[in-house]
Amino acid sequence: MAGPSDAGPLAAGSPPGKANASVLVFYRVDGDQHAVTRAGIEAIKAIGAQGPETFTVTATDEVTAFTDKNLAKYNAVVFLSPGSDRLNTMQEQSFQRYIKAGGGFLGIHDAARSEPESDWFTGLIGSRPAGTSGGAQEAVVEVGDRLNPATKELPLEWKRSDVWTNWEKNPSGSVHTVARVRENTYQPGSTANGWDHPISWCRDYEGGRSFYTGMGGTAAGFAEENFRSHLRGALLWTTRQARADCQASITANYEATRLTQPNQANQLDQIGEPHGIDIADDGKVYYIGRGGRWSGAPVDVDWNSPEMGKGPGTIHMWDPETEKVTAVGTLDVFGNKGGGDELVKVEEGLLGIALDQDFADNGYVYLHYTPHSGVDRAAHMAERRVSRFTIDQETQKLDTASEKVVLSWPVQVHSCCHAGGDMEWDSKGNLYIATGDTNSSRFSDGYSGNNPEPNFGGVSFADARRTAGNTNNLNGKILRIHPEDDGTYTIPEGNLFTGDEGDGDQARPEIYVMGVRNPSRIEIDADDRLYAGWVGPDAGAPSTTWGPAKYDTFAVITSAGNQGWPYCMGNSQPYRDRNLPDPSQPLGWYDCDNIKNTSPNNDGLTDLPPVRDNNIWYSPQGGGPDYPRNADGVPSYNVDEAQYRLPWLKGGGQAAMTGPVYRYDASSDSDVKWPEYWNDKWFVGDFYDGDQPRHAVVMDPDNAGDGGLPVHAESLDKIIPVGNGGIRNLMDWKFGPDGALYVLDYGRGFFNADSASALWRVTYKGGPATPLPGDLIGKGSQ
Repeated sequence: MAGPSDAGPLAAGSPPGKANASVLVFYRVDGDQHAVTRAGIEAIKAIGAQGPETFTVTATDEVTAFTDKNLAKYNAVVFLSPGSDRLNTMQEQSFQRYIKAGGGFLGIHDAARSEPESDWFTGLIGSRPAGTSGGAQEAVVEVGDRLNPATKELPLEWKRSDVWTNWEKNPSGSVHTVARVRENTYQPGSTANGWDHPISWCRDYEGGRSFYTGMGGTAAGFAEENFRSHLRGALLWTTRQARADCQASITANYEATRLTQPNQANQLDQIGEPHGIDIADDGKVYYIGRGGRWSGAPVDVDWNSPEMGKGPGTIHMWDPETEKVTAVGTLDVFGNKGGGDELVKVEEGLLGIALDQDFADNGYVYLHYTPHSGVDRAAHMAERRVSRFTIDQETQKLDTASEKVVLSWPVQVHSCCHAGGDMEWDSKGNLYIATGDTNSSRFSDGYSGNNPEPNFGGVSFADARRTAGNTNNLNGKILRIHPEDDGTYTIPEGNLFTGDEGDGDQARPEIYVMGVRNPSRIEIDADDRLYAGWVGPDAGAPSTTWGPAKYDTFAVITSAGNQGWPYCMGNSQPYRDRNLPDPSQPLGWYDCDNIKNTSPNNDGLTDLPPVRDNNIWYSPQGGGPDYPRNADGVPSYNVDEAQYRLPWLKGGGQAAMTGPVYRYDASSDSDVKWPEYWNDKWFVGDFYDGDQPRHAVVMDPDNAGDGGLPVHAESLDKIIPVGNGGIRNLMDWKFGPDGALYVLDYGRGFFNADSASALWRVTYKGGPATPLPGDLIGKGSQ
């Protein structure tokens, strides 16, 4: 067992307290706080007597307890309603020496008001109150840390009554927040902190351990089993009977490093127009460029020119051993027409990369792209394909002659946009392929892309019922196939269609998910759950005539199904139908449970699978907008009646980029891996870096696959730094085998690479959990 057996002087390297833990509770009885204080003392004594780890409790309201000799007896000191400015200079200095020697501190509720003139005590607590919610109110506490001894036994969403404190300065990022109170579940008052409202946190402070909870403002609360569990875990850590990582979400413990240099003039030697990454088991990072060149490079937009739209689909590799970039190869793609009008620009090109699961042995790489050779300039059509190539492991060069076309299908390229592109593997060797709806929403005023009239050569380019909403079209989907060694593929069981539906030629068996608009990013977690994000249309506000505003969307997908586009968005919020002869006239609202595709451009089934709710959606007005619904389930779409169910995010300019689900590897000896705190958290982000999401969220596994909302979210803006000097335009992000996060910054322009286009790595540099094993006492030291 560690720690002194007898009380002694306070000195660094010899943590105060005993092998049989002891706690000092400092309090002051003031009027209406009398009952709260007594309830707190009673609760702490009961917790201390509760096995298997125990501690004795001494309660005092005497400031004379704050001497070196006396404090050295205690493993932890609790401030419980101690009053305001009570310690004199010598007493505070003794307390400072106690903390620096390795002592523990637990502050409860009004402890944050103690010693208001002391900057040191402000640092110990982490923040100061700016006010409260008034009297006790019931609210929901989001428990974000599922490992800390103070929170690991608590429910994900913890409903309880308390007096909720607001903070002068939000401590998130400077402390490790373990729980937040959800402000939209109570009335927080005029000093409200907003969606990020920490209520319990911890950190290692000047050699000691500090835990604070803003809860504990009522006598009744101390009798609650969950609150006692919360206090018990905090006391086990502060008394050195349990370890906890209280550094994991402190932003200063992360470092973002740019790995690639700007390209040389008029070259793409470091990076192409950033579009996606994949990471090999040995840590090599392969990243692709869609098809644009450098800023100011000429583009050919003349349909009569054989070179029209030709661009370089680039593959580069960053090697962690040499920290150098290798240009692996280039494909001639259709994807370089610059910006401008939707009838000029294009988002086709090299869209996705997936290294084979046996890449180290066979060098296979799957590329999702639009070959320039497949463009029909007369029909304004192109070929999209997924092909297998080989990369020579010695030279790190792409063998273009090794191409085996696995899957191909037609796409219209008369009008931009929405190519999608990402690819991911599951544990069974199935390849998931995200495809966009290749459709313009401009001709439906930014609402449902369901205008059947505009066409070129008889092919609609403004009716997503031809693509995403069509069971017989591979665009606007997430496909799932099983590539075989000979370059063919088979269909896994459990896809959305067998191919035998209707007349036998009205549904494609490759479809796993339909009804997605522009899924640039998908991810598969270690349990084969699919995570997808897609970009919504362009309407800046909801319409009582046509339906919801632009919703960018994220979804957890655990089975084949229909996510809704272009019929419904968000949580089954329908659009209005339109059709010939006059598409400007609204028809009936879509029934999300009974969708019928009556478009003249539909060559698939008429009756579609019911639409499923999505987990996260956001608009320029806010996150998770919802509205009162009439008897038919149709929302009012009146902005003044909106409820924003996800207050932690907001759109504007927006382009959803789903990220990984972190899986902590305890066996890895990497010194840069992110800590276990992030395990199973889902990273969701946006191309833009204002109010748009860049968060880690916690999902409830019991309802995540059924459209359940996140139960907790925290910002990553200061860990994955935003702004011009940071990673401003997030294009793709993945964790490597070293546990570090690799991020592509698109750059500051569009349809080209510029000086800000780069590959970054975000590493963790915080220390281990505390206390260190040698400082543990009791059962924790065994």
